[in-house]
Amino acid sequence: MLPNPVLVASGTFGNGEEMSELIDVRQLGGIVLKGTTLRPRLGNAPARVVETPAGLLNAIGLQNPGIEETLRDKAPFVKRLGVPCIINVSGESVDEYAELAALSDACEAVDAIELNVSCPNVQCGGIAFGTNEELLRDAVRAARRATRKPLIVKLSPNVTDIARMARIAEAAGADAVSLINTLLGMVIDVKKRRPVLANKVGGLSGPAIRPIAVYMTWKVAQAVGIPVIGMGGIETLEDALQFFIVGASAVQVGTATFYNPRAAVELVAALRAYAEEQQLRSLKELRGTF
Repeated sequence: MLPNPVLVASGTFGNGEEMSELIDVRQLGGIVLKGTTLRPRLGNAPARVVETPAGLLNAIGLQNPGIEETLRDKAPFVKRLGVPCIINVSGESVDEYAELAALSDACEAVDAIELNVSCPNVQCGGIAFGTNEELLRDAVRAARRATRKPLIVKLSPNVTDIARMARIAEAAGADAVSLINTLLGMVIDVKKRRPVLANKVGGLSGPAIRPIAVYMTWKVAQAVGIPVIGMGGIETLEDALQFFIVGASAVQVGTATFYNPRAAVELVAALRAYAEEQQLRSLKELRGTF
């Protein structure tokens, strides 16, 4: 149970160390840790980030110290802050998803697991699981068998029918789904006639994708009976309200943190003021009112 419905998205908040020096992270509903893999990863070569109109294109490539260090140092740090800790994991095989879930399950500091099956920057892992029905089912089932902790499946928008993928995740044992992850994109340096990103392709986030995220959240909320966590270009009160109205139970703030480190805590305060003004006993009263 989250203290409030505003989380910070994986990969946009680090693991809380730096941000805890700037804001009162105890106001957050939870911190989703930077994505972790079974072994340490150096990530992609630079350039790895480029700004786009109303958005950001990134190809970080899951740079992280690996699951061992994350569970030993990062997750306990978040718990000491008094904030729910959600670990985000990405595997390159069904067995790896099972192992990552089992290791996370054994860590007392981890409150929930977000299964990243949709990262567009890792050709040998995430993209295949997030877009292939059988692989998605197998990965979620394997993780479900390996953990008793709440299991959130982070869905890829780079599919034909995201509602169907959400139903598959639910049937395989997901306790919730989160969406959307980044959309695939490319930026060309016209002088060099080459992609700006060394990886060529990156994941697009920020306000530019919000209408797509709202639409997909609406589709998924109608298709499943488990909680839906919405994300994609959320910063302001109005942004978040759109997601709640179409059926989200919680939201994640991501790219906005880069240009406004207080975005998530400001959103918490704005939602509380809105609920009081509208005489809502809970934001649940907004959910799915469209």
